[in-house]
Amino acid sequence: MTALINVVGAAIVDSLEAPTRLLAARRTAPPQFAGMWEFPGGKVEAGETAEAALHRELAEELGVHVQLGSELDSGESTGWTLNNRAAMRVWFVELTTGEPQPLEDHDELMWVPLDDEDQVLSLPWIPADLPIVRALLQRVAAPA
Repeated sequence: MTALINVVGAAIVDSLEAPTRLLAARRTAPPQFAGMWEFPGGKVEAGETAEAALHRELAEELGVHVQLGSELDSGESTGWTLNNRAAMRVWFVELTTGEPQPLEDHDELMWVPLDDEDQVLSLPWIPADLPIVRALLQRVAAPA
């Protein structure tokens, strides 16, 4: 059996304390996901913590530095299932330096209002990210 691929994702919000907007990123590849929206992030490298991987990925993909907030709990220790080979852990994050730019893997970034569930859900999200988006909307609507 192959080891599970560990992926990290960022729910970039305008404020960790009172989020009102979420930054969505539109993929350019692979072909089956090109033009779909996702949480920016990527694979955790060998010997790297999930948190360090998230900081690295956001610097590479968007040119930003962030403050990590709480993790969006999936109920599983491995995170949100992406497919039979990969799972993703997602954190709320707030920008600390840099203006997000689509440097790698994305061709467009968009801030979406979290108080308009229909607008957020109308984006063509990567199918595996959609349950995460729904959980995020519930979490923001009813903070812990």
